[in-house]
Amino acid sequence: MKRALTAEQRSVIMSSVRSKDTKPELLVRKYLHGLGLRYRLHNAKLPGKPDLSFPKYRTAIFVHGCFWHQHGCGKNVTPMDNTDYWGAKLLRNISRDAEAKQALEKLGWRVLVVWECELKIAARGATLAHLTANILGNECWIS
Repeated sequence: MKRALTAEQRSVIMSSVRSKDTKPELLVRKYLHGLGLRYRLHNAKLPGKPDLSFPKYRTAIFVHGCFWHQHGCGKNVTPMDNTDYWGAKLLRNISRDAEAKQALEKLGWRVLVVWECELKIAARGATLAHLTANILGNECWIS
């Protein structure tokens, strides 16, 4: 059985969790910028402040961490400590994601979600190719 962390230890861990400029997000940004695609970062004028938005293509991209947004790939295990808090928090994240997607679609935006696990080396090439095709409107693959 794992030993529970102290409040101070948990605080140090949680303070290191980023909401912007995560490794998966930077990987997607670098790839798309290298292709000559230009975007806005965390556009507060759009519902949900998508990680990247392409006004020219009316496309918004969210780069989600599998744990925080509960992807279902195996990284979404609820912590053993404080399960009531974590259950409610993670459900709020899922609900907020759905609301943002619906609001963007209502405004006529295409919404793409890239999951952290889809950017692992084995799947990265296919994921980025699909993403690019969707931004440009050449294909109908949406996660």
